[in-house]
Amino acid sequence: MVHLRIVVPEERTASAVEALQSSASVCNLILLPGAGLEPAGDVILCDVAREDASVVVADLRALGVDRDGSIALETVDSEVSDRAKAAVAHAHGSPADAVIWEEVESRTSEGAELSWAHVIFMAMAGIIAATGILLDSAILIVGAMVVSPDFGPVAGVCVGVVNRRLGLALRSLLALAVGIPTAITVAFLFTVIGKATGLMPETFSEADHDFANIISQPDAYSVIVAACAGVVGVMSLTAAKSGALVGVLISVTTIPAAANIGVACAYADWASWRGSQVQLATNVTTLLLAGIATLAFQRAVYLRRRRLHLAERAAAEALHGGAE
Repeated sequence: MVHLRIVVPEERTASAVEALQSSASVCNLILLPGAGLEPAGDVILCDVAREDASVVVADLRALGVDRDGSIALETVDSEVSDRAKAAVAHAHGSPADAVIWEEVESRTSEGAELSWAHVIFMAMAGIIAATGILLDSAILIVGAMVVSPDFGPVAGVCVGVVNRRLGLALRSLLALAVGIPTAITVAFLFTVIGKATGLMPETFSEADHDFANIISQPDAYSVIVAACAGVVGVMSLTAAKSGALVGVLISVTTIPAAANIGVACAYADWASWRGSQVQLATNVTTLLLAGIATLAFQRAVYLRRRRLHLAERAAAEALHGGAE
């Protein structure tokens, strides 16, 4: 269940309450007249089945509640109520598959911004990944994936494109456009400095380093892994699952290739340099396309649910009007 706290201007309270009462997915409806101070208005509290949360919010937004009042959503961890069970039973589908689009956009906006923290994390990920490549260490490369924050911008691009939020998409693309080159540049400088100080060997052969060899030779498996990462990344976002491990999966398609571009450039290994560039471009493109396709499918399911809801509401209103 999802709990809604709504502040609505007094003149729209009746319409808002009617919209909520018309949905069998809503329960525990409470009206507190005049309780809202800023913004001023009446306060409405209710619970709604997760599957229909965005549908109900869309009804309220159609009344302009989001412009003149406010709508807050909170997840209810547990609720002991037969009415709540009936509301969930009325909603179509499974709560595990439900997408609350307002929640998705809010969570995505937080992680898609270009910031100093984002740049620093990408720089540190580049250094760790470069070290892992030079030492042929899987642990360090996985560590770089954990540090990398590129899951947020990737998700932001997907949400921005599907929901037609150009600002979010552009901000996310900017974060990617700055973050990935930062990782490449820092990996290059780190390797150059390491060579100059004797910390790293004067020569480097990808043939003797399995991870560098795999990274610089993109193949069909690269596309498969990136596509899976895109699908799982979006589904973890929309299903409100933990993004920590999914972020690692997202980064497997970006950070190793980005760091290897810098390492290969420092050693003038141009074949590996070109191969890593192709790997990175292929992975990022596939990642975004798979994420956008997954989100577009989920959006289509929501729009179908919304149309069904409006049709049921119109039928109920026509029946009520006929009875009068």
